[in-house]
Amino acid sequence: MSAILRRLGQGLRALLAFATSPELDLAQRYLTEREFAAFQHLSRADQLHSLNVLRAALRAEPNAPAALIAAALLHDLGKSRYHLRVWQKTLAVLMLRLAPAFSQKLSQCERLSIWRAPFVVRKLHPKWSGELLRECSSDAVVIWLAENHHEDAAPFEEHEHFSLLTALQAADSTC
Repeated sequence: MSAILRRLGQGLRALLAFATSPELDLAQRYLTEREFAAFQHLSRADQLHSLNVLRAALRAEPNAPAALIAAALLHDLGKSRYHLRVWQKTLAVLMLRLAPAFSQKLSQCERLSIWRAPFVVRKLHPKWSGELLRECSSDAVVIWLAENHHEDAAPFEEHEHFSLLTALQAADSTC
């Protein structure tokens, strides 16, 4: 039940994002000039979400490493390639919960029709985030975290940045 309530809260925040100004100075404090310029291409709702992920990461780890801070802000950067409407995001989340196999099937092609886009963006935005972060000359750890933030962390248990990945995922899952 708490996952449903969290998702409903996310949807409400996205609907009301037009009335909330993101604290861009907070993002700018932690990002390079190129990263901040890319951050500004995110939708307002995605900027607000990323700032909330940053706050959650800092609450959990006040002295968080720079890579975790930047990844908190930039993990969804790939979503700036295709801005989804709230109903599209809601559809993708509901379908993933109610019909995961069908959701997976809809995400298999890279054609971004209005109905397929939510599934394709959900699947490919981590990869797109990595591509955009490479264009920004971001730190390799930030890129790795963004590219893997939706992956099951267990196979990365021996990876040197496993703890950063799990911290990012924990912060992201609360927002």
